[in-house]
Order: sequence, then C-alpha cells, then structure tokens
Amino acid sequence: MAAGCSEATPGGTSSSSAPASAGTAHASAVTLTVASTVATGIQVPWGLAFLPDKSALVTERDAGKIVRVAGGRVAEVGAVDGVKASAEGGLLGLAVDPGYPGKPYIYVYYSSGSDNRIARIAYRDGKLSEQQVILDGIPEAAIHNGGRLRFGPDGFLYAGTGDGTEQPNSQDDNSLGGKILRITTDGKAAPGNPDGRVWITKGHRNVQGLTFDGNQLYASEFGQSTWDELNAITPGANYGWPAAEGISHLDGMTDPIAQWPTADASPSGITFAKGHVFMAGLRGQRLWAIPVAGGKRIGEPKAFFTKQYGRLRTVELAPDGSLWVTTSNTDGRGRPRPGDDRILRVIISTS
Repeated sequence: MAAGCSEATPGGTSSSSAPASAGTAHASAVTLTVASTVATGIQVPWGLAFLPDKSALVTERDAGKIVRVAGGRVAEVGAVDGVKASAEGGLLGLAVDPGYPGKPYIYVYYSSGSDNRIARIAYRDGKLSEQQVILDGIPEAAIHNGGRLRFGPDGFLYAGTGDGTEQPNSQDDNSLGGKILRITTDGKAAPGNPDGRVWITKGHRNVQGLTFDGNQLYASEFGQSTWDELNAITPGANYGWPAAEGISHLDGMTDPIAQWPTADASPSGITFAKGHVFMAGLRGQRLWAIPVAGGKRIGEPKAFFTKQYGRLRTVELAPDGSLWVTTSNTDGRGRPRPGDDRILRVIISTS
C-alpha cells in the first residue's frame, strides 16, 4: 500500500493512496475561489437541495427545522416531526422530488431516537405539511447514522447509511445499516436492485456523501482511525467494512478509488462538477477536488481552503455552476466564528 496523503496547504496538492487510472482520460487543472457568503447564522446545516426557482432548502440538524435560502435571506419553512438530535444524529439529508413542483415533495433523513427514517413531506407555498415516513428501521446511534439523500438520474432515491456503531450491521443482509439504499418515492425497493432488496451495496461504515457523474455513483465514507474513502459504487458490491478500512486488497471486496488519513478529511458531502468530485472535510477542514472519469480516479486530489473556514459539511452544485459549501462549526465539534454557520459560494475554474 502506498503512503497516504500529506498535510495539504491551501490550494496545494496532496498525494492519495489509490493509483490513478491508466486510461485515456486526463484531469484538467482546477482552481476554486470563494466568491461570496450566501448566508450566515444557520444552526448546524446538514442537507441542502435546490428548488427550480434557484433557492435552496437547508436542514438544521439539531433544531429539526428546514430553512429556505434565497437572495441572501434565511427563512424557516417548518419543522420535521419526530427528530431527536444527538452527537451526529438529528435532521440530516434532504432531497427535492425530481418532478417538483408537479410532485410537490421533499424527502428527509432523520434520527427518531429509536431508528433513522426517511420521510416524504409536501412543500407548497413555502410551508411543510403531510409528513409521511416511507422507510424506517435504519440503525441509529449517537454516531454513525449516515444520512445523505440524492436522487439519481434514474429517478430513484439513494441514501447512505451508517453501521449505527454495530459493525456486524454492515455485512448483515437483513440490516439497513452500513448500506447504500436505492428506493422508490414510496420507500420500496427500486426495480433492478440486487436480489430485490432496498439496498444496492453493503460493507460501509458511515456514508455521508453521494453524487452522480451521469449514471456513475460515488460515495464518501468515514474511516475509523486510519483511512477515509471515496468509493465508486457498483450495485451488488461489498465495500469491506469492518474487515477492510481503506485499500485492503481483500478477496470479494471492493477497494476505494482514493483514501486519506482521517485527520485530512473526515468527509461528509460530495458533489460532481467539471470532471471532479468535490468533497467536504470536517476534521480536515478543507474542500477536496478529486479528478474522476468512468468510476476511476485519473489524477491527484487537490485540497482547497485548508483551515480557513473551519469544518466543512456539505457541498452542492448550484444552478449557476458554482458550488455552495456549508460550514459545520456549530455542531459541537468546531469553533464557531462570527456569522457561523455559513454557506459559501465557490467558483470553479478549469484549464
């Protein structure tokens, strides 16, 4: 196994342990610049999704509330019923129905105190109503709750879950813990899932980032103490936890395409744009840009904004082609600064 990445400097490069693809694709040089602060004063922002009018909905983890960000203003649109916050639990991921506003629904992933759940909620005229749990029974603990939601190009809803601190859950076919789920908007197993299950991959420790490049799904994953991961997802594959952490070359298990020491990443949200997966780091306090193509890494990851804005939780591609990046300094593990937590607008430049 090659050596892990070194401590990166702002805008500098950092080596990664997975070999780059030997294919014909080539990585373009990327530069990220913070153009402005979109919003301030959001309490523990976690999920973020854009509406057709280019405004965004954002979940507040501990308060169990959803706010709308538009024109630099933050306004509460309602609370999600039944949320119980903990060290890493609460109101987590959020996704907007691809058919919105014809299908006026949003979807949230939240901790209830006994399990993690996915609910569908009507969102009309700036208000929440008609909350309905579509899937429950996802293992919950104070930590390792997963929580990211993302609609795929196939129209189905994907969710990353954690092992709920019970490592055997990740390999247990009957547990929803340590999996990536693929479900319909009614919470059923999506057509084409392996063996008709609601999940498509297992062997994960704590998936908090999901993004698509076309039909290729990528997922970020928290390691235990050694390696954090970026995985290219293949339905039916086993990603190794708890037998594997990072690149392990174990028979029958799929290795990540990139890995980082936990101090350099602790990754949550990811998004794809301009040939790169952009990955927000919590403990690492930086935004990673990883060049990818066709499920392979094609160049070295590059770190930006290292320790400039504190913990970074979520990154999403905005309708105007910029990135919206949320800080996570009010989550009990950061050092809040005036205005935290905030959303940064980041411009992507490539050459």
